[in-house]
Amino acid sequence: MPVSVSAMFIPVHDPDAALVFYRDALGLEVRADVSSDGFRWVTVGAPGQNVDIVLYQPHGGRSQAEGDALLSLVTKGSLQAAIFRSDDLDATVEKVRASGAEVLQEPADQPWGVRDCAFRDPSGNLVRIQQSS
Repeated sequence: MPVSVSAMFIPVHDPDAALVFYRDALGLEVRADVSSDGFRWVTVGAPGQNVDIVLYQPHGGRSQAEGDALLSLVTKGSLQAAIFRSDDLDATVEKVRASGAEVLQEPADQPWGVRDCAFRDPSGNLVRIQQSS
């Protein structure tokens, strides 16, 4: 019985800033934008790929203490959000850089066999982008 990825969750402190990064810089499409009880989550995904990425606020559905703890990890950059692939890594890097994202690592060949780079999203999450084979 095969299993596939359906959704992944990335905590963000500001959904609008996250959209500038994930939608505008990375080119993901918005699939849902929901507000409830003062919190908001936005679902994005790569066109043609059936995997949802839910950008959610840490305090939504959590106690104040749990939300504070998660937000602290996010803003310190302690969480890795995702690894994306691009057919043209150099062009993608320039688009992400132009969005104002913090560059952590320029494109480089890695010892594990990929060429990739690293950024922080507006919430501090580590995001890697690798060249498609």
